This record gives sequence, C-alpha cells and structure tokens, in this order.
Amino acid sequence: MAARLIDEDPALAHQHALAASRSAGRVGVVRETVAITAYAVGDFALALRELRTHRRITGSDEQLPLIVDSERGVGRPDRALEEGRAVDRATLSVPVRVQLAIAMSGARLDLGQTDRALQELEIPEADPDRAFEWSPALFSARAAVLEELGRHDEAAEWERRAEIAADALDAASGVADREVIVVEEIDLIDDEGGVDVASGVIPVADIDGDPAEAGESTVDEVPAGEEVNDGAAVDGVAAGEKPAEVDDDASEGER
Repeated sequence: MAARLIDEDPALAHQHALAASRSAGRVGVVRETVAITAYAVGDFALALRELRTHRRITGSDEQLPLIVDSERGVGRPDRALEEGRAVDRATLSVPVRVQLAIAMSGARLDLGQTDRALQELEIPEADPDRAFEWSPALFSARAAVLEELGRHDEAAEWERRAEIAADALDAASGVADREVIVVEEIDLIDDEGGVDVASGVIPVADIDGDPAEAGESTVDEVPAGEEVNDGAAVDGVAAGEKPAEVDDDASEGER
C-alpha cells in the first residue's frame, strides 16, 4: 500500500508504513519503507534511524544515497560525505553509484565546494548520448552545479539533455524487451502517426532546453545482535535498467 501511495500522498504512505512496522518491525523491507516514506515527508532524523536499522538487518548498502541525503537534510553535510566515502563504490550497483554521486555532489554544494561538487559528477554514467533511468537526474544535477559555477551555456545544454533523456525514457517505457532505444531529435512519425517500433528506433521531436530534524521514531528498534535477512529492497531506480541512446546530431536533410 505504501509503495502505491508514496508519489501521490507521501504522508498517507508514511502512516501505512508505520502501521506495518508495528507488526513486522524486524523485516528489513518494512524498515526500509518506513525510511523512504519518512524521507519523502521530510522527517530526515527518522529516515536516518530506519535506514541504519535496515542496513543492520540486511547488510545492504543499496540505500546509501538516501543516508547521505538524509544527513544533508539534518544539516550535517560533513557527516554525509563521511558516510559516502565509507563504502567501496565498486561494490554498489550502477544506479546506486549514480544516486550516490548526486548526493555527494549536493553535500559539496552545501559546504560551498562547487568545483568539488562538479568532480563528484564526473562519472562514466554521465554520457549525454545514452539515456538510462538515472540519466535525467544526473544530467540535471550537473546542470545545477555548472549554473553555480557561472557556466550558463553548459548548464543550459545539460538541462536540455536531461529533458531529451526524460522524453526518450517516456517514449520507451511502453516497449517491452527493448535492449537499446535510439532517439533522434527529428520528426520521423509516419503519415498515419505510427512509430517504427520493430526497428528499435523511437523518434522524438526536437526539444528546446528552455533534494530538519524531527521527533522520535515510534518504531521499535531491532534488538542488538538479532539478524533477519530480507532480500527485498525498495529502490527509487531498479538495477539493470536498459539504456536509450540519444542521437543529437541528426542531419538537416533528415528533418
């Protein structure tokens, strides 16, 4: 229930998660859901408590970006950076590594370290010609840092790339078993308004580019030394997302 409600009514989703935790407080995914919904309603102190409990129960670092961002939320960017550096990023899935880079960049911005904020985003996944589920957020984060640095033209280009990637992913979302989606910024819709799905190309028209402390948790902590394995995870981005390739260099003759 909480998963279905979190986007449209985070407060209600949080209440459902808290209710579930009263009867299943030793289940990792339940504590994770409490953490995610607490974060969504701005209760960063509770989110941190539940994220750490989830990590202790499951041994998973998949919610490390949310831990980093929650530390930022309670006004501790230095602690956020410490949390992010404490884990070997090579052990994380690609979506989690990307989310962590964004959160670490935000912590650098909180500290006024704008150049280092940009360095945090210098990762292989920042490929403007390919769109994964995490690409719009990554490109937008880069645009925001470039704007802070006064590099306005570059910022505008990366924001435009974020919009293109988002549209490409929207177009591909209804296509099953798609390995790679090639997105061309040209209008290739046929006379009957169809899309050449069989070819693996989804055309998109050219687009102009125009993350406090709170009260005590009501959730019981897991007793020390008690471990419960729970393989389920609630992630904002699923691992293994397929990319959509973005071709921004279509010739005028194809338009």
